[in-house]
Amino acid sequence: MSEHVDDRTPTRHLSEEECWQRLEQAPYGRIAMSAAGEVDVFPVNHAVDNGTIVFRTSAGTKLLELTIRNNVAFQVDGYSDTEAFSVVVKGVAAEFDRQGEVYQAEKLGVTPWAPEEKDRWVRIKPTEVHGRIFARA
Repeated sequence: MSEHVDDRTPTRHLSEEECWQRLEQAPYGRIAMSAAGEVDVFPVNHAVDNGTIVFRTSAGTKLLELTIRNNVAFQVDGYSDTEAFSVVVKGVAAEFDRQGEVYQAEKLGVTPWAPEEKDRWVRIKPTEVHGRIFARA
């Protein structure tokens, strides 16, 4: 039995700055949370705003559950021909509706892909940010 030797550089942890760069560049992410008694994952278009993540949503299960259980995880990942990465943010999510905050968030250009109206705003304040990157075979 022959053993294949993988000569790629080992997986490395991204610095917090590198994590935020990738969060800013990602076109969408996924929010993991408890919804209707189950753990679920929702894709969302997002933006980075002063060390937080903001996204738009509509009234419904996701928003209702965020008011009850606001601890969430948010993930983006991506790849190129030479490497792949994953960034996870854990934090506390809360809806915001103060006009000044909404105005600032609207300037970030978050445009949901889904056709339903997304007129509610949510901000994730991170408690932990980490990521890793590795060379692709």
